[in-house]
Amino acid sequence: MSVFYDYIKEFLLSNGLINQMAIYGSTLISFLALMVFSLIVYFIFRLIFVKVFGKIILRTKGIWDDTLYEHKVFHVLIHIIPAVLIYISSGFAGEDIMWFPTVMKGFAHIYLAVAVMSSFLRFLDAAQEIYNTYPYSKDRPIKGYIQLMKILVYFFGSIFIIAVLVNKNPATLFAGLGAMAAVLMLVFRDAILGFVASIQLAANDMIKPGDWITVTRFNVDGIVHDISLTTVKVQNFDKTITTIPTYALVTESVINWSGMLESGGRRIQRSVAIDINSICLCDQDMLARISNLPMFNEFITGYSSGDDEFQDHENRGALKMDLFENPSNLSLFKKYFEGYCRMHPGIHNHMTRIVRLLQSTDKGLPIEIIVFSKAQQGLQFEALQSELFDHIFTLLPQFGLRVFQNPSGSDVPN
Repeated sequence: MSVFYDYIKEFLLSNGLINQMAIYGSTLISFLALMVFSLIVYFIFRLIFVKVFGKIILRTKGIWDDTLYEHKVFHVLIHIIPAVLIYISSGFAGEDIMWFPTVMKGFAHIYLAVAVMSSFLRFLDAAQEIYNTYPYSKDRPIKGYIQLMKILVYFFGSIFIIAVLVNKNPATLFAGLGAMAAVLMLVFRDAILGFVASIQLAANDMIKPGDWITVTRFNVDGIVHDISLTTVKVQNFDKTITTIPTYALVTESVINWSGMLESGGRRIQRSVAIDINSICLCDQDMLARISNLPMFNEFITGYSSGDDEFQDHENRGALKMDLFENPSNLSLFKKYFEGYCRMHPGIHNHMTRIVRLLQSTDKGLPIEIIVFSKAQQGLQFEALQSELFDHIFTLLPQFGLRVFQNPSGSDVPN
């Protein structure tokens, strides 16, 4: 076509029918006409796709095509058509305007690169939305990987556009980036560390959105809302939002409470220091007073029908052994509270239940309670914990026991 165009141009010039300025004007007019034609073709294809293919896509049962259509991936891909037409039409300028074809080809290259980049970015957003519809997406989020791929798209797309603007081969620019590796490592430090941390978090199933975590260093205690390539957003229980680096979840000590929530129980482990001077053998009056406590005999000797399998046969026999003729008030209280925890409706029967004596100290003899609450939420859990220790402090005087407390206040004059 260009040969025919040059022949007609030479014929008209040699016969004086046109001059050089007319050639320039006709060339520009031809190019503008092709540009308008490219836009018309684009709008025609877009109209056909939106009206015809859009209705077909929305009626299908699959979710892939619907999601891609909603994110307008195909709408952006249609821009490739006018970009190709502009590239083809740039040759109609011939040799009359030397710089014009080069400029228009560069513009077409940039237009095409932007269209491809935009469509790929929209495709990544659609892919993430589709992935989030699957149940396993809650355990293995891919937002960090999507963000990394977007960074790579922007990076390679920018290199290509710069290569077009400076009229260089993109491979030459990539080779030159080797000298800037140190600078790039510094600029993308958080992104690189976050990407590696995201892989470790996903591979080891360490943390996922919805988990309750505690990070002491950052004063974080709340629910994970979002895990991205560089940051993790956690909503604390005081309703504040804390943002921490993703790689901190791998390098720092993190407590993940999801195992507790999945187990169905929450541990209560606290101790009360008993004044050693209050421990003694029970006389008949004390035994008579203690035996009148509500459900004392059931707590000392009884077992519920749904007793757990955690205690083996030997331990059960040990717990059912007869009391000594003159037991101590501490042993009676320990056995009483074991039965109380065993029969309490708010305490798990199939998890650890221990009432034990710890090493005595200058603060007295600690008696420790380790049980698991059926309630896991903060309000119910704290209510049960308060009930248990309120019961302990109330009953200790009935057994002739005292809680150790350093002298203070009104104790000093006495």
